[in-house]
Amino acid sequence: MQIVYEDEWLMVVNKPAGMTTTKEKKGEEGTLEDFLAGIRKNNLPRNGIVHRLDKGTSGLVLVAKDEQVLMDLKKQFKERKVKKKYWAMVMGGVTIDGMINWPIGRSKYGFGKFGVEVGGKEAVTEFKLIDKYRKDGKIYSLVEINLKTGRTHQIRVHFSHLKWPLVGDRLYGGESGGLERPFLHCVYLKYWHSMLKKEMEFKSELSSDLKMVLKDYEKI
Repeated sequence: MQIVYEDEWLMVVNKPAGMTTTKEKKGEEGTLEDFLAGIRKNNLPRNGIVHRLDKGTSGLVLVAKDEQVLMDLKKQFKERKVKKKYWAMVMGGVTIDGMINWPIGRSKYGFGKFGVEVGGKEAVTEFKLIDKYRKDGKIYSLVEINLKTGRTHQIRVHFSHLKWPLVGDRLYGGESGGLERPFLHCVYLKYWHSMLKKEMEFKSELSSDLKMVLKDYEKI
C-alpha cells in the first residue's frame, strides 16, 4: 500500500490488486478500510473512503479525514465533477475512440455478475486508444478510460459487451494473459480540494504485475 498524498483533511492512496476496498462482508479482513483504521483511524463511515475500486483493480483511491471534506467529495462524485481515468488492456483491435452509454444491472445469467440490462442504471464510459499490441498472433489494445458514472464492474461489463473483454478478466470472457485479475488500473484522479481552494490531480504508474505482463506483448 502506498500513500501518494496526505494532508490534515484527506489522503490519496494507491490500492493494490487483491485488496477489497471496504468491509462489506461479515468477518472480512485485510481490506483497505482495515489498513486505514490501523494507521489513521477516524469516526467517519468506512474510515473516510470516498469511492471504491473492485478487488481486482489497482490504483488511486481518495480518502477523507474530515466529515465536511467527506461530504463535499461525495457531492463532487454525485455531480460528476471528479475525474477518474483508467488504463485497461482489452482483447481485440480497438478501431475508434468513443463513448459507451448502456445501462448496467445485475446479470440474470450468473451470481455476482453484472451486465448491460434494460432497466439498469445509467452507465457512461468514454475511451480512447493508447497503443495496439500483438501476442501469439492475436491483437490487443491498451485503452484509456474516462468514467462518467461509477457502476459496479462498469468498465469490465461495457468492454465485454463490445466483444473486447479485459485481459485477465475471466468472469467476463477475457483470457488470463498470465494474470490473476483484470488488466485494469486507475491512473489519474482530479478533484477540488475544498479546504485548500484549488484543484488537485494525481497520476499513478501501472502496477508492477501489469508492467511485467505488458513486456510479453509486442507493440504494433
